[in-house]
Amino acid sequence: MEAQGGSKVKAAKPTAAPMPASEHKPSSGARDGDFTGSELPSSVGDVPAAQKKKASPKVVPSLLNHSEAGNMHPAVLQLGLRYADGSVSGANARCLAMLHAICQLGLRYADGSISGANARCLAMLHAICQVIRDYSTPAGKSMSRDLTSTLNSIISFLVECRPLSVSMGNAIKFLKMRISQIDPASPEVKAKENLEQDIADFIHARITLADRHLVDAAVTKVVTGDVILTYAYSHVVAEILQVAAQQGRQFRVIVMDSRPELEGRQMMSKLIRAGIPCTYTHINAASYIIREVTKVFLGAGAVMSNGTVVGRTGSAAVAMMASVSNKPVLVCCESYKFHERVLLDSITHNELGDPEALAHVAGSLSPSLSAWSEQPRLGLLNLKYDTMPAEYVTMIVTEFGMIPPTSVPVILREYRQEI
Repeated sequence: MEAQGGSKVKAAKPTAAPMPASEHKPSSGARDGDFTGSELPSSVGDVPAAQKKKASPKVVPSLLNHSEAGNMHPAVLQLGLRYADGSVSGANARCLAMLHAICQLGLRYADGSISGANARCLAMLHAICQVIRDYSTPAGKSMSRDLTSTLNSIISFLVECRPLSVSMGNAIKFLKMRISQIDPASPEVKAKENLEQDIADFIHARITLADRHLVDAAVTKVVTGDVILTYAYSHVVAEILQVAAQQGRQFRVIVMDSRPELEGRQMMSKLIRAGIPCTYTHINAASYIIREVTKVFLGAGAVMSNGTVVGRTGSAAVAMMASVSNKPVLVCCESYKFHERVLLDSITHNELGDPEALAHVAGSLSPSLSAWSEQPRLGLLNLKYDTMPAEYVTMIVTEFGMIPPTSVPVILREYRQEI
């Protein structure tokens, strides 16, 4: 990574320290537009019977007793068995540390305590750094091949806890490419240090600096007198609005929200603490409130090569309403969330949320759907994400500046080796 003056900036190596508290806020669902490639049932109404009986996240094996191998996930068990033969000095302690880091990460993914595209990707990269630090190549094996196999076991386990987002997939692709480029003649310690530095550089350039440049570009579009509409929660959008307020611009924010996540409450609390006047409303008032709006700022979990934007459920409806009312829609998304896949609908690739979240209504004494699982012909479909057609998006704000949705393939082509 090069600074403006031409000198190279060397990022600090990531450690296994926990993520900031703001990124670990417990939540029952996704944040910051995570997106996965999970396939839905062939019919929208076909909800698996197993999901009706138990809608809670997949249970991750307990770490209380690592000797109970039968209770461990096969991918994690395979990771542990790589050092079970005792051929590696200190294998038991290092294996235990790796298992603990990965299983704790999977638990946090499953229960929602780590959510959001950036937060999930950062947590995964920090955990992988710890695995690399504790890794030792078994006798008679190549480091690049064995480490790739170890990484595949980790990914397999994390997918069981919660499907990967596009940002995580791109980070894994980058890491595997770096592993494949390891020189067989290079000492193991040096190779591990280089991998850790590569991960640190990726975090610094593609996430930290990208967010900073994205905010600098987007804040120029906030002017005094604006009425800005935002939907649910996005940490990048929140940062843009906070920076604009710190620069002395007077504007008002309308925070639109929807069940079951109600993430807009977090956005509203954050903006109020920053001294920004806010109005809170639900998505069913979109057609009424849009008349007051001057601009719409939305976060995104991914942008496809055809310009389709993937965001949390409801964002497409907000963008459509704004487009029909001739209001500019600005989508804020780092380029490492771009993907070469073409997406045309929300059904082919999506993530299913907990159907009980739709049945439960806070404050209702007798929810009408309380016994929905007992109805053989009734299924609740809680989709996590929306696909926003490119024609509803005015501009996509990235660390490279503002681009139209049609320019996404150019970014993918120019930075394919890094993404």
